[in-house]
Amino acid sequence: MSRIIAVANQKGGVGKTTTAINLTASLARARRRTLLIDLDPQANATSGLGVMPASVNVGIYEVLIGLESFDKSLTRLEAGFDAVFSNKSLFGAQVELLNMDQREHRLRISIGDSRDKYDYVIIDCPPVLNILTLNALSCADSVLVPVQCEFFALQGLLELFDTVRRVQKSWNEKLEIEGILRTMYDQRNKLSKEVSDKLVEFFEEHLFRTIIPRNVRLAEAPSHGLSVIEYDKNCTGTTAYIALTGELLSKEKR
Repeated sequence: MSRIIAVANQKGGVGKTTTAINLTASLARARRRTLLIDLDPQANATSGLGVMPASVNVGIYEVLIGLESFDKSLTRLEAGFDAVFSNKSLFGAQVELLNMDQREHRLRISIGDSRDKYDYVIIDCPPVLNILTLNALSCADSVLVPVQCEFFALQGLLELFDTVRRVQKSWNEKLEIEGILRTMYDQRNKLSKEVSDKLVEFFEEHLFRTIIPRNVRLAEAPSHGLSVIEYDKNCTGTTAYIALTGELLSKEKR
């Protein structure tokens, strides 16, 4: 049975796309059939995988609007997983979807039985609550929440949890929290430790044990169109995302 995980946070700059790319690559490395969907009009996951968004002819926009089938949007990557890319056309989808039937469920309907080709489908969501994010949450089994260890982290989490509750009530009662992932952690920074401690205090039951550190190689990898696992297999960023993947896979046995 496949599992669809939306990587989401209503705050930008928290390592959302970095997590989506590297979790997908790590799952593929662990021999899981994996798909990454770039549902963000900024198309950072697309460019981070070495694809120019302007060159995308059949992407998630065409799928959501009904111009192309989901299967025609799939691209197989050398990293060992499939991807559905994005481009700026997706900005227009936010308006076009408003007048379509079942507008919050277009992604779920489009994927259909194709989800059964995969063990994991990872969705990189926009950093805002809009019709695209609602499509991801209505389609997903769970939400993985990257949180930067900074001052406003707790506020952003409360807002997202409220959004999840509303989606559960109106569109997807089975949606659950996969886990909260602490990102961009700087062990030399007192604030990082204080925020991490607060997250443990208030959200311990939802926290992944793995913490993603600030890491130069992790930041460099997208500019080369690679996951950090491909770019530098020995850096701390790679080690952290492999550990995160191990946590995720351990749930398969439960």
